[in-house]
Amino acid sequence: MGRLGGFSYREVARKLAALGFSIHRQAKGSHEVWKHQDGRYATLPNHKVIKEGTLRTILKQAMINPEEFLKA
Repeated sequence: MGRLGGFSYREVARKLAALGFSIHRQAKGSHEVWKHQDGRYATLPNHKVIKEGTLRTILKQAMINPEEFLKA
């Protein structure tokens, strides 16, 4: 497991909030759309554990550097 593996939904949500994102709306099923003030967005699945590949995709979609995410 890499540096981004094993984060829970709550940990990812807390870090996104620290980076200026907030819940915008509920998406289909167990997913939420988080939006930043500058228009960036990320779709976050509400799963117990978010896999590393999924988290990397979320960060790429939100244009967040993994280092920046880990420091938040």
